[in-house]
Amino acid sequence: MSKAGKKIKHEAELLNEAIRLGVIYAEKRGVAKFEANDSKDTKIEYIYRLLVHDKQIQPLAKEDLVLLKMKHKLAMWLHRQLPDNHPLK
Repeated sequence: MSKAGKKIKHEAELLNEAIRLGVIYAEKRGVAKFEANDSKDTKIEYIYRLLVHDKQIQPLAKEDLVLLKMKHKLAMWLHRQLPDNHPLK
Protein backbone atom coordinates (compact mmCIF):
# COMPACT_ATOMS: atom_id res chain seq x y z
CA MET A 1 0.00 0.00 0.00
CA SER A 2 1.30 3.46 -0.82
CA LYS A 3 2.28 5.86 1.93
CA ALA A 4 -0.75 8.06 1.14
CA GLY A 5 -3.15 5.19 1.76
CA LYS A 6 -1.36 3.87 4.85
CA LYS A 7 -3.71 2.87 7.65
CA ILE A 8 -3.07 4.70 10.91
CA LYS A 9 -4.02 3.69 14.42
CA HIS A 10 -7.08 5.46 15.84
CA GLU A 11 -8.10 6.75 12.40
CA ALA A 12 -11.81 7.00 13.28
CA GLU A 13 -11.07 8.99 16.44
CA LEU A 14 -8.61 11.19 14.58
CA LEU A 15 -11.20 11.87 11.88
CA ASN A 16 -13.86 12.85 14.43
CA GLU A 17 -11.44 15.23 16.14
CA ALA A 18 -10.27 16.61 12.78
CA ILE A 19 -13.90 17.36 11.88
CA ARG A 20 -14.48 19.07 15.22
CA LEU A 21 -11.35 21.19 14.84
CA GLY A 22 -12.01 21.80 11.14
CA VAL A 23 -15.46 23.21 11.90
CA ILE A 24 -13.93 25.56 14.49
CA TYR A 25 -11.19 26.56 12.02
CA ALA A 26 -13.69 27.31 9.22
CA GLU A 27 -15.99 29.29 11.50
CA LYS A 28 -13.11 31.30 13.01
CA ARG A 29 -11.90 32.07 9.49
CA GLY A 30 -15.40 33.38 8.81
CA VAL A 31 -15.82 31.23 5.70
CA ALA A 32 -18.50 28.84 6.94
CA LYS A 33 -21.25 28.44 9.49
CA PHE A 34 -22.21 24.83 9.99
CA GLU A 35 -25.71 23.86 11.04
CA ALA A 36 -26.59 21.03 13.43
CA ASN A 37 -28.25 19.10 10.60
CA ASP A 38 -25.23 19.31 8.24
CA SER A 39 -24.08 15.80 7.45
CA LYS A 40 -20.69 14.51 8.51
CA ASP A 41 -19.85 13.93 4.84
CA THR A 42 -20.69 17.55 3.98
CA LYS A 43 -18.41 18.78 6.74
CA ILE A 44 -15.60 16.44 5.65
CA GLU A 45 -15.71 17.64 2.05
CA TYR A 46 -15.89 21.32 3.03
CA ILE A 47 -13.05 21.06 5.56
CA TYR A 48 -10.90 19.09 3.11
CA ARG A 49 -11.39 21.73 0.40
CA LEU A 50 -10.72 24.58 2.84
CA LEU A 51 -7.50 22.99 4.09
CA VAL A 52 -6.35 22.45 0.50
CA HIS A 53 -7.23 26.07 -0.33
CA ASP A 54 -5.31 27.30 2.73
CA LYS A 55 -2.35 25.06 1.78
CA GLN A 56 -2.61 23.09 5.04
CA ILE A 57 -2.76 19.77 3.16
CA GLN A 58 -1.75 18.55 -0.29
CA PRO A 59 -4.71 18.02 -2.63
CA LEU A 60 -5.64 14.56 -3.77
CA ALA A 61 -5.28 13.71 -7.44
CA LYS A 62 -8.52 14.27 -9.38
CA GLU A 63 -9.11 10.53 -9.79
CA ASP A 64 -8.63 10.05 -6.02
CA LEU A 65 -11.09 12.78 -5.01
CA VAL A 66 -13.50 10.54 -3.11
CA LEU A 67 -14.89 10.84 0.39
CA LEU A 68 -12.94 7.86 1.76
CA LYS A 69 -9.63 9.45 0.78
CA MET A 70 -10.72 12.88 2.07
CA LYS A 71 -11.44 11.25 5.44
CA HIS A 72 -7.95 9.73 5.47
CA LYS A 73 -6.39 13.09 4.56
CA LEU A 74 -8.17 14.81 7.46
CA ALA A 75 -7.12 12.09 9.92
CA MET A 76 -3.51 12.38 8.70
CA TRP A 77 -3.65 16.19 8.96
CA LEU A 78 -4.48 15.95 12.65
CA HIS A 79 -2.14 13.00 13.28
CA ARG A 80 0.85 15.01 12.02
CA GLN A 81 0.07 17.86 14.41
CA LEU A 82 -0.14 15.74 17.56
CA PRO A 83 2.82 15.41 19.91
CA ASP A 84 4.51 11.99 19.93
CA ASN A 85 3.15 11.13 23.38
CA HIS A 86 -0.49 11.88 22.49
CA PRO A 87 -2.86 8.91 23.07
CA LEU A 88 -4.10 9.07 19.45
CA LYS A 89 -0.57 8.74 18.02
